[in-house]
This record gives sequence, C-alpha cells and structure tokens, in this order.
Amino acid sequence: MPWFRRLVVILTLLLLGPFFSAATGMADISGDWRTASRESAGIAPDPATVRDAVVQVYAARTFSWRGAFAVHSWVAFKEKDGAHFETHEVVGWGVRYGGDAIRSQAGVPDRYWYGAKPFLLGEIRGAEAEKAIREIRTAIKTYPWPSSYRSWPGPNSNSFTAWIIRNSPSLAVDLPPTAIGKDYLGPGKFLDRAPSGGGFQVSLWGVFGVLASATEGFEVNILGLSFGVDPGSKALRLPGIGTAELW
Repeated sequence: MPWFRRLVVILTLLLLGPFFSAATGMADISGDWRTASRESAGIAPDPATVRDAVVQVYAARTFSWRGAFAVHSWVAFKEKDGAHFETHEVVGWGVRYGGDAIRSQAGVPDRYWYGAKPFLLGEIRGAEAEKAIREIRTAIKTYPWPSSYRSWPGPNSNSFTAWIIRNSPSLAVDLPPTAIGKDYLGPGKFLDRAPSGGGFQVSLWGVFGVLASATEGFEVNILGLSFGVDPGSKALRLPGIGTAELW
C-alpha cells in the first residue's frame, strides 16, 4: 500500500521535531506540577514605573509530554496608569465540571507556566495599546467557545489567543507553529484570516490546512503539526521546535 507507506514517512518526519525537543531538554517532560515554578520571569514592565498602556502576548511550553509538541499562550495587558496587569487565557481544568474555559485575572503576566519559562511573542505600548485593549475586551466577549476545551485540535488556549489577535486589528502577532490549536476555526468554518490577522488560511477543523501571510510566511498543517517557511524572517517553521533561523 504505497499511500500508507507515504503516510508513515510523513508522520515520522513530522514527529522528529517533538522527539528532538524532548531529547534535548527544550521541553521538560518529567516535571511535577505541584512543585513547578510559577514565579515571574522578569519580562513584563513594572506598572509602578511604566504608566503607558501595555499589551503583551506570551507563550510557554505546555506541561508534561505535551510540551514536546505544543505551547500554551495567553494575552496580558495593563491600562494607561493602571496599577496591575490583567491576564486572559483559556484552560480546561474547570470545563469538565461545567465551568468556563476563559480565565481572566489580575496579577503577574509573565509567570512560568508550571516550570516552563514564558517567551514574549509580541508587545505594543502607548496609544496603540490603548486601542488594542478595547479591541481585545470585545474579542474576549465574542469568543465562540467560552465553555469548551479540547487539547487537540481545539478549541484550546491557542485557539483563544488566535481569536483575540484575528479580531484585534491593532495587534499583529506571529503565533509559532507549536501553538497547536491556533488553526482551529470551528466545526463549520474553513476559511479565515491567518492567526496574525493578515493573509489567509484554509483549515479543516484544525487538523489539515494551509496558510499564507506576510507575518507567518507559508505554513502547512497536518494533524495539527505545522511546518513551513517564513521568507520575511528567513526562518523555517517546524513542528515541536518552533521557528529556526536559516541564516
């Protein structure tokens, strides 16, 4: 069965990235969530000294073996003259008991995600951030799956962050290929803007699809594992690894 052998070869190649990330320690797959760090990574500005509005988008490797494949992402912002940041994300812990998937709270925006150090995907400040905050608040209210969570293919934390970015014109952020769930558009929608808000993508339930954008470049999604090339950043986009500069 030639088609079956081709499928096996393709899946093997796609899984090389996650295997590499686990083998090299890029993702810690053996941590204990009860003792994992939740301290600040020291990335976010101090609201006591920065009075301008700030919007930040973060991601960190997911907990346990899932970290070899994916990141968890979230949005944080501080209003102008605000005394604290607000963080907005989607988690699945309460959904099984009938709770909401969206978790919004005041506090530290750049905490380690259960032992995984966050990295900053994008940031804007000042008047542009003030405008983006209004857009983000509206996008949160209109998120289509506030009481649903599914690790794969979505809706999950990355589906939420992608929705926020798509529906906040002032916020253009490149979600990495490891943000599994960013391509989930829902059960009956197959065409939309790319997660960055520019370009376009075709996606079948977040399982198969393609996207092309000046921000992300060109990316193919097979079973939620995305790979491609970003000519603008001169980088490859690899499953399990993220982006890798070519030169």
